[in-house]
Amino acid sequence: MPTPREHDSGLEGLRVLVVDDEEDIRLGLKKLLGSLGGQIRAAADGEEALRIVQTEGADVILTDLMMPRMGGQELLVAVKERSPETAVVILTGFGTIQAAVSSLHAGAAHFMIKPFENAEVLSLVSRLGRQVLAQRASMADRDGGGGPDLVAEDPAMREVLELVHRVAPSPVPVLIEGASGTGKEVIARTVHARSQVSDRPFQAVNAAALPDTLLESELFGHVRGSFTGADRDRKGIFREARGGSVFLDEVASMSPSFQGKLLRVLQEKRVRPLGSSRDEPVDFRLIAATNRDLEAMFRSGEFREDLFYRLGVVRIRLPLLKDRPADILPIAMRFLSRAAETCIGEGAAARFHFSPAAVEALEGHSWPGNVRELENALYRAVIVCRDGKIQPHHLGLEGEPWSRRDEGDETEEVPYAEGKQRAIERFQREFVRRALEAAEGNISRAAERCGLTRAALQRIMRQHGIEREAFRNP
Repeated sequence: MPTPREHDSGLEGLRVLVVDDEEDIRLGLKKLLGSLGGQIRAAADGEEALRIVQTEGADVILTDLMMPRMGGQELLVAVKERSPETAVVILTGFGTIQAAVSSLHAGAAHFMIKPFENAEVLSLVSRLGRQVLAQRASMADRDGGGGPDLVAEDPAMREVLELVHRVAPSPVPVLIEGASGTGKEVIARTVHARSQVSDRPFQAVNAAALPDTLLESELFGHVRGSFTGADRDRKGIFREARGGSVFLDEVASMSPSFQGKLLRVLQEKRVRPLGSSRDEPVDFRLIAATNRDLEAMFRSGEFREDLFYRLGVVRIRLPLLKDRPADILPIAMRFLSRAAETCIGEGAAARFHFSPAAVEALEGHSWPGNVRELENALYRAVIVCRDGKIQPHHLGLEGEPWSRRDEGDETEEVPYAEGKQRAIERFQREFVRRALEAAEGNISRAAERCGLTRAALQRIMRQHGIEREAFRNP
């Protein structure tokens, strides 16, 4: 077995979690991945894995699909809610393409069929690990150097940015209000980056992703043995902030009981870790966010009025993307550049540009998913566009050819299950064809673009009668 330095370097800070109910596979992967030099943990099922993610974090997770208590698909969804930047690889011996497509749609970074080659596993984890560590370093740089890039060409967004600049230097709590996908965390990071404590930690947690007990552990900390799986003391985010900023997202989802505990912490600046009999002092600046109307909630008795006024000393309301039209094209250009660099490689951004029709489609779309939907559309465009000229159908927006019926498929006249299966098959055909076109028939390159193994891509090709020769450049 090679040492970490012999096989790879630069991955010493990587946190990898292996999840499988078969002990031999679990231990074998743990030993294999140890050669990369990172911190390798193992769990026997999804519930144990989720506890590790919540208490220690993970950069890359390799998880079996079929496990007792909590399977890989359920774990994937839970992890993505808690830690969207974590790369999740699904491992299974029951490799149906439906499971693969479902996992990839839910946010999986890759899908591997057992048995797999050791070299393939090492190469994949090394690649994903480098991406995660690079993103972490980039975020750290932005947090310490003036804040993340924020597009504010539109007057509606310029007003928001002016308020951010005014409130950031003060220590008062900030409540960011806006629909899902409008960029609430970006605003929170900008507030922190322009604050007087920008050199201290920025800690983020999604209150909707955790039940009360785990949320309390995440924020307040716990002592060893306070609950099942608590094998060591943990300070909690409020103490780990060390005078920095704590971003608490989706505060509307907190139970009345937890709202009272949070109010006490804000009033007294002290926390009591789970299982402890002693209060600990804390120092942090709270930035909260919600996609619901907290004012209406406290009037209806769903949210504590005193906590609302504590959180919302300054309220920043984010407009919908459709209400800031001057920002759509600048944001799209930024996402196009980022997607090209991420999906293809350094310098790839210069190969892509928008056609006039694509610009019209971007500016004419209603963007119900806001900035997040725009980002997804640009990543998809980079994957399926083969000549670098982005057309409307590359964006996959509603009403474009991506969502049209084809081959006489009247899906509205068939049962739901059958219509869904036909839609999946159409997705597979177009996705694979576009990848093969871009790779000029090279299956290995096409598989990498799709986020699939070579064997999985070949299975899809056989299923749909797709021949690589049709895509080779003569």
